[in-house]
Amino acid sequence: MLVRSDLTKIPSHSSSRSAAATTGIGSHRTSWTTRRGRAVEALIRESLLRLLPSDRWTDTDAVGGWWNRQNNPEIDLIGADTTPTAKSVHFVGSVKWLEDRSFDRHDYEALSRALLSVPGTEVDTPLVAVSRSGVGNDLPLTAQWSPEDLVDAWR
Repeated sequence: MLVRSDLTKIPSHSSSRSAAATTGIGSHRTSWTTRRGRAVEALIRESLLRLLPSDRWTDTDAVGGWWNRQNNPEIDLIGADTTPTAKSVHFVGSVKWLEDRSFDRHDYEALSRALLSVPGTEVDTPLVAVSRSGVGNDLPLTAQWSPEDLVDAWR
């Protein structure tokens, strides 16, 4: 399985500038939320690498993302043994970096449905989440990280 780089998902400066000029402020704010979320994913992955390997994932030496050619599904977090081609997938996860919405049941179910699309996963591959605004109660995640956890990784 290929653990992909973040850079292919970041729009070029010229395309973002022309999009902002033609679509107006409302869509620019929506676009900003999306772009901010994509930009923070690289920092989140690096922070998780600093927190791992851990007692739970002793062999996790790579954290990347995965998506197919249609970008459906698009998985934000793949914990694996190596990069760019993983031999073993240790966890699959999602990043929700929104001010007003936590990682909820809907997000969990979408991640669960997408799990088996990722090469090298099984039905029992652990699911994880990183959320700016918390995680809903009673979600069967193996791990979850908050902004504070990510900052602690750099201390």
